[in-house]
Amino acid sequence: MDMLIVTGVSGAGKTQTLHALEDIGYFCIDNIPAEMLEQFIALCEKNKYSSKIAVGMDIRAVSNFGDFLGAEKALFQKGYSIKMLYLDASDDVLIRRFKETRRKHPLMDDKITVLQSAIMLEREILSAAKAEADYFIDTSALSNSQLFERIAALFSQSGKQTISIQVMSFGFKHGIPADADLVFDVRCLPNPYYIKELRPLTGRDEKVSGYIFGFEESLKLLEHYRSLLDFSIPLYMREGKTSLVIAFGCTGGKHRSVAFAESIGHHIEKNYKQVSLFHRDYNR
Repeated sequence: MDMLIVTGVSGAGKTQTLHALEDIGYFCIDNIPAEMLEQFIALCEKNKYSSKIAVGMDIRAVSNFGDFLGAEKALFQKGYSIKMLYLDASDDVLIRRFKETRRKHPLMDDKITVLQSAIMLEREILSAAKAEADYFIDTSALSNSQLFERIAALFSQSGKQTISIQVMSFGFKHGIPADADLVFDVRCLPNPYYIKELRPLTGRDEKVSGYIFGFEESLKLLEHYRSLLDFSIPLYMREGKTSLVIAFGCTGGKHRSVAFAESIGHHIEKNYKQVSLFHRDYNR
C-alpha cells in the first residue's frame, strides 16, 4: 500500500489537493492525528479501500513533528511506502485567501490575534516537515484547475517511477515559480513579441517556434540546455530525488519560454516516462 501525506501551510490548498487525488483514484482522509496513522492504514487494508491512500495533515496534526517522524519510521519499517507532499504559498496570497474565505487561521487565538503572526509561526513549526518533504508545490500562482494538473501529473501514473519531471514555462514579470528546482532564463534571445503577426500567438505555434529557433544562438542555447539536463537528471535520481521541476522563463511567459519548454519537454520524454508540460502564464 502506498501512502501520501499532504501537508503544508494553512491556505495553500490541501483540501483542493485531496479532492484532486480523490479524482485520480486515491482514498483520502483529512486532518488525521499522526498517532492514528498506523490504525488508519490497518483499517484501510482490512476493508480494501484502495492501494493508494492520501492523508491530509495540517498544523494541528504535525505540530509535534518528532511524533510524526516516529510514526512514519515505524510504518516504513513495516514495509509501507510513505511519501510527503508539502504545499506552500506566499504570505500575500495566504492573507488574501483567508480574507476571501473569511476563515480563521488554526493558530489564531487570544494570544495570536494577527494573521501575519500566525502564518509566520506556522512556517516556523512546519519548517522540519518542509525539509523532509518528497514533493513540493507552490500554489501562489495556480488556479484550482492548474493545481489539479500538477497533482495529476505527479501522482496519476501507474507503475513504479524513479522520478517525476515537470517542464514549465513562466513570465518573469509574473514572478519566478517558487517550486522550480532549475530555472533557465531565455530573455537573452530575440523576442517574437516585437513581430506584429507573432505577438498574439504563443511558443506552441510553429510560426513562433520557427522564428525563435531560426537564430543560431537559440539552437546553441537549446543544445546546451539539453546536454546539461541529460547529464544532471541521472545525478538527481542517484541522490534519491523523486520530483524535479524545470522552469524556463522569458519576459511575459508566452513565446520564448513556451517554445523552449516544449522542445526540452519532448526531448526529456525520450528517456523518462513521467514527464509533464505546464505553461503557467501563456494565456495571460
